Amino acid sequence: MSEQAYSKDVWHGTTILTVRKGGRVVVAGDGQVSLGATVIKANARKVRSLGKGDVIGGFAGATADAFTLFERLEGKLEQYPGQLLRACVELAKDWRTDRFLRRLEAMMIVADAEKSLVLTGTGDVLEPEGGIMGIGSGGNYALAAAKALADMPVSAEEIARKAMAIAAEICVYTNTNVVIESLESRT
Repeated sequence: MSEQAYSKDVWHGTTILTVRKGGRVVVAGDGQVSLGATVIKANARKVRSLGKGDVIGGFAGATADAFTLFERLEGKLEQYPGQLLRACVELAKDWRTDRFLRRLEAMMIVADAEKSLVLTGTGDVLEPEGGIMGIGSGGNYALAAAKALADMPVSAEEIARKAMAIAAEICVYTNTNVVIESLESRT
């Protein structure tokens, strides 16, 4: 395979979902990483606790890029303790204006006790309607499933697990190796 043909293959394989309900917020992520039509890894951990454990997040996109962004966000959280929105806005400013960061290819969902946010490389810091948001290749499938389940008498974690299972049935870049992090929510 030529170098040019190889470079057209892109890394796929992420579904990240956040659900806020019943005094909990959860961020769920599947474990599949694919290169083209090949599964490279089935148990990647794309969801983790950030800061002092009071923020959780998940990433979609290039792994090294996402870890760079997580590290930058943790620095902003240290600079602006207890102010997730401010830390994310400051990160988004850097992401848009810094020559190195502009080249990073990732998206993030982060949440604390009060807010859930989606950050993108275009400078967006978005708060999802209804406390539910999905990103990545299977994000829209998980989002639709979670919205359909939101009014059911089940917990945020149960919604996330079921929505991720539905996404894994539909999206070939999503698997059932789900990692969930959760926090108590004030909203």
